[in-house]
Parts: sequence; C-alpha cells; structure tokens
Amino acid sequence: MTPSTTTDAEGVVTGNTYDKYGSTNPVVKRLMANFESTLDELFEAADPQSLLDVGCGEGVLIHEWAQKLGDKRVVGIDLEEESIQAGWAQRQAPNLEYRIMKAEDLPFADGEFDVATAIEVLEHVPDPAHTVAEMARVASRWLLVSVPREPLWRGLNMARGAYLKDLGNTPGHINHWSKRSFVQLLSQHGEVVQARSPFPWTMLLVRLAK
Repeated sequence: MTPSTTTDAEGVVTGNTYDKYGSTNPVVKRLMANFESTLDELFEAADPQSLLDVGCGEGVLIHEWAQKLGDKRVVGIDLEEESIQAGWAQRQAPNLEYRIMKAEDLPFADGEFDVATAIEVLEHVPDPAHTVAEMARVASRWLLVSVPREPLWRGLNMARGAYLKDLGNTPGHINHWSKRSFVQLLSQHGEVVQARSPFPWTMLLVRLAK
C-alpha cells in the first residue's frame, strides 16, 4: 500500500495512512511484530475495565481490544475522514462505540474510563500537553501511549530516501520526542511504570495520580 495523507476540513495534514498492520514488507512485518507484542504486554498489565482510545484511526487496534474485553465499554474517537469511517463500518462489536471528534476538550466526565490510550497519535495533535491532560482527566487508572522515537524516526526515513525535503519528517508529524522527553511529559500526570522501546518507537504505561 502506498503511503498517503489525511487532511482536516481546512486541508491541513493531520496524519498519514499506511497499512503497517497489514503490510507484507518483511522489514515492516518484523518491526510491527515487536511493536504489537510490546503493546499487548502493556495492555494486559493495564487490564482495562473500560477504555477510551484517542485517535483510533480505522479501528484496527480498538476492534481487537473490544473483542478481548468482552462486554466492557470501549470508545474510539477520531476525525471525520472517509477512510477512517469506512474502517469503522467494517470493524464493529457490541461493546464498541465510535465517535467523530477532535482529541482536545473531551466531552467525557472525570474518570469516566478506566484506561485512556493514544497509539501513534500525539505526534499529530496541535497541543499534545493539553490532549494528555484531558486523557488523564477522563481516565481513572492508566494511560497507555506510544509515539515515534526521535531523532531516530527521521533518521530512518532519510536513510531510505523518504521525505528528504522535510529532513525525514513524516507528513503530519508536528511534535517530536526523544524517549526521555516523552517520559517527562507523561510524568506530569502520574508514575511511568513501564517505558518500553520497540524499535523505532517509545511506548509508556502510566499509573495516574488520583
């Protein structure tokens, strides 16, 4: 599948679409296997009793999670974009609800969800500190988050000749963190109990301070 971009109503690039979960590229498959196994370990450790997934995309992960969680409430949110909603239509479950909304000023009560997640999302949002604070507000126990690890991510893009005019920056990535700086951001809301580095990402499980 050829990478493309998604844009908002004003035409601003908000993300990029590449089916990394379904890729047949052997290198991508190996990287994703490590990414998914690490994510599965942290998901099991969080043991969600209810879950909000911020920036759920086409619903690949959240659909898997909803099936794992049985009748426990699962809500995924993302922007209005044709390919995203087409994915939602294909990935349904009785306990899974999708909503169209931005990732800031979430219309949920304090502590409404047990766990809030943002998997490969925070690099795209205009105000990540505010989005993380909102996630921490609506979750009662855990945050589970991942982002590309920088400057490694851009270096790898440049090494393969991608996005050279933007110094390897993937379209839509407006925020960039090293592992250390990402831990610092999330530590404002609780204890980072696991900080994992499935190459080339940073993935954190945060026990919220309530």
